Amino acid sequence: MSKTLNVFILAAGFGERLQPITRHIPKPLLPILGKPVLQHVFEKISTLPVNKIGINSYYKKEVIENWIKQSSFHEKIKLFPEESQLGTGGALKNAESFLKGSTFLVHNADILSDINLNNLLEHHLSSKNLITLAVHDFPKFNNVVIDKKGFLKGLDSPVKPENDELTATSSKKRIAFTGIAVYEPKFLKFLSDRASSVVDAWLQAMSAGYRVGTLDVSGCYWNDIGTPGAYAAAVFDALKADGEVVYIHPSTKSCKDVDLQGYIVIENGCVPGKGISLRNCIILPGSSVENLFKSSGNYPSTLPQGARGRGKEIFSFENCILGPDYKIDLNKSEILGLSEEDGRQLIGTGASDRKYYRVKKDNKSIVLMQCKNDDPDFKRQIEYTKFFLKRSIPVPALMEVKPDKMQAIFEDAGDISLYGWLKCPREEKEIENVYRQVIDVLILIHTKTTEHVAKCPLLQDRIFDYEYLRWETDYFLKRFVEGIRNIKIKNISALKKEFHRLALKSDSFSKTVIHRDFQSQNIMIMKGRKLRIIDYQGARIGPPAYDVASILWDPYYCLEDNMRERLLEHYISKVKKIPPRPSLVKGGWGDFMIEKGIKIYGKFNEKDFRDSLPSCRLQRHMQALGAYGFLSLVKGKKYFLKYVSEGLRLLREDILLSKDKYPEIYNLVMRL
Repeated sequence: MSKTLNVFILAAGFGERLQPITRHIPKPLLPILGKPVLQHVFEKISTLPVNKIGINSYYKKEVIENWIKQSSFHEKIKLFPEESQLGTGGALKNAESFLKGSTFLVHNADILSDINLNNLLEHHLSSKNLITLAVHDFPKFNNVVIDKKGFLKGLDSPVKPENDELTATSSKKRIAFTGIAVYEPKFLKFLSDRASSVVDAWLQAMSAGYRVGTLDVSGCYWNDIGTPGAYAAAVFDALKADGEVVYIHPSTKSCKDVDLQGYIVIENGCVPGKGISLRNCIILPGSSVENLFKSSGNYPSTLPQGARGRGKEIFSFENCILGPDYKIDLNKSEILGLSEEDGRQLIGTGASDRKYYRVKKDNKSIVLMQCKNDDPDFKRQIEYTKFFLKRSIPVPALMEVKPDKMQAIFEDAGDISLYGWLKCPREEKEIENVYRQVIDVLILIHTKTTEHVAKCPLLQDRIFDYEYLRWETDYFLKRFVEGIRNIKIKNISALKKEFHRLALKSDSFSKTVIHRDFQSQNIMIMKGRKLRIIDYQGARIGPPAYDVASILWDPYYCLEDNMRERLLEHYISKVKKIPPRPSLVKGGWGDFMIEKGIKIYGKFNEKDFRDSLPSCRLQRHMQALGAYGFLSLVKGKKYFLKYVSEGLRLLREDILLSKDKYPEIYNLVMRL
């Protein structure tokens, strides 16, 4: 497709349904995770062979024009300010001299979608249509009537699908316009010189015998952000698409004593305020939550349930948009996309194929886990949960098991992981205190839980041994080196010899029960700073330094070096004080493991532990990069690629400690 075209963006509307938001921000500049809607539209159309971009403006046009002047697209943009509103048809007629030279695409400024615009343009150019409308099945807005071949036949009012007489005839059907269309210059002659709707010109062109066709893009993501609820849904959808539950603009200075739950967005120039609890909230630019409610006299004076006992007053806000001088309450089902049948909410952004749903039972929030029939981890997760809970490991409580349906019901641990909690700027002391809590849980897993592992047969036989360690490094080669970096190894035999020696070394160290994926996304921070550990069904018997490396050298969150060293010392000093566990050294499970040639922790040996850290760090970071490759390329979760840079940085640090021992691995890592 070599033909260039101009694009016109309709951006003059008042956004009346979005008031009071649009009293402060014009609709095209509403932020979606720090980026205005208009910027999202610019980036989307940039995939096309665009010559110039025209934009009309009327409401708050100076604000829009000032933003455009600072945009990276400003050299391509021609502004068409209006003295009075011209409507969608009048706006295009006003830009006739700009549009008449070639095929042009028109895109509403309030539309967010993943519609493939290149496909739309190619379809139009090959169809001989005068107009090609991008349409989709969206019952709420289905008012465009088309025939079997997709040609426009008229406009009608949307009706409920069960009441649609057109469906019964099957010769015509109703469908919705997406706000995106491609036109030939001849279309301009059907536009009025006065304020008008482009829809009237469609009908005139159709009546004159021109082909007004459509491309059905049903199934694509689409949102017109026309109401506060639709806007909030679009913001939270953007979070989910990025594998996140929290977005905090870099300008935010502090989240001291701010409790986060659900989906949270804090935009540019906001001051959350101390003692604030937020759940499913968007704070718009320039807002101070504390000042807003204190000045209005609406600041809650009572403590919400669960807020007492911390010595500070907690003010809770849930399912709302907060602005400089307003609060808009939202419908939870609309903004979270809850199932209409039973109110289920699909939760989680991680790597698992299991589905987790938040549901209500007896007016209490719980989590339903749904596994596939052939999921080998279903039974393991149930047994591990029971075992860990008896050892005081804070995993979500198990409430019910339905093995015939491959379902289990768990305590709701919330949405905010340690990773998400750390998105909000915190004081160093606050961060370190939370990490010390996390390390204390890890110590329990490595000591008390290990002592009793014979009571969990599914776990005691699951050894993180040489074979598994070699699987990890082959996984790294296949999924990351070859899959992501597209690098072919020339001297593969020499590299695999070093992987062999690395696995032997890592396998030689004393073993305990380990979580095996003990990183910040698998540690949930509940209200009141209660911890819950998740994704533990992969637990094994392995070197404890692997878990320590996972949490202290974590690609998801970079700890400051001095804090990392203090936390490492915290782990070592506390484990050293724990007396030897006789059952791990002599008799019972300990003898069983010794017979299998597996070295088990009895008395903690600091030198042995520190010697194991470099090998475990290497193993862990290669495994993590392999996982990012697999999840992004095979599972389609592209958002995992954003962690590659930090994962590689950590791997380079690791190999610099061992480059003399593993020169081939060193050479490979430096190439990456």
